[in-house]
Amino acid sequence: MRIKSGLTVLMVVLAGLAAGGGTAGAGTATTGTARAAATGSPYCGITWGSGEKTVGNLSGAPLAAVRAGRHDCFDRVVFEFDGAVEGYSVAYGETWTDGEGLALSPYTAGDALLRVSLRAPAYDDDHLATVPYRVGDRAANVLRYRTLRDVVFGGSFEGYTTFAVGVRARLPFRVFVLAGPGTHSRIVLDVAHQWQE
Repeated sequence: MRIKSGLTVLMVVLAGLAAGGGTAGAGTATTGTARAAATGSPYCGITWGSGEKTVGNLSGAPLAAVRAGRHDCFDRVVFEFDGAVEGYSVAYGETWTDGEGLALSPYTAGDALLRVSLRAPAYDDDHLATVPYRVGDRAANVLRYRTLRDVVFGGSFEGYTTFAVGVRARLPFRVFVLAGPGTHSRIVLDVAHQWQE
């Protein structure tokens, strides 16, 4: 009789564990589904990521203009050069002024900072500036932009030109080169409005 009672208790305990295990399994599946739902799909199909983008060599074509634009899925900064360019390095992190090494983060609006190093000068062959900015000047008006907060000139030294681009958060970005207008070329920086739908 005792053995029969012991077996009954053991069966009840095992049944309870099996039911709990099934619930745990369901909970895991639910957690996985919730995680997938929380992850969501990429915003506007953007899969750019936020890692460093570096390509190309130095060019002698000087910087001619900087402007910004708003788009449905991203904000854009365009660096236009008087000639062909191909080289840049863009990454999140502290930006230092060219030549003197002053950190620009205290002077740049935004919760994240993109360090933009263009592999071309902002001066001509006579070392005269080709853009009207001085170190620390704002190079584009980004008032009412969803993502961009600031575009600050960091100077030009030994063929490199630097900008600190302040954004509201660390967000996906892309960089690419476009030919034109005319003999000019452009390095384009796009920063997405958000990560996920």
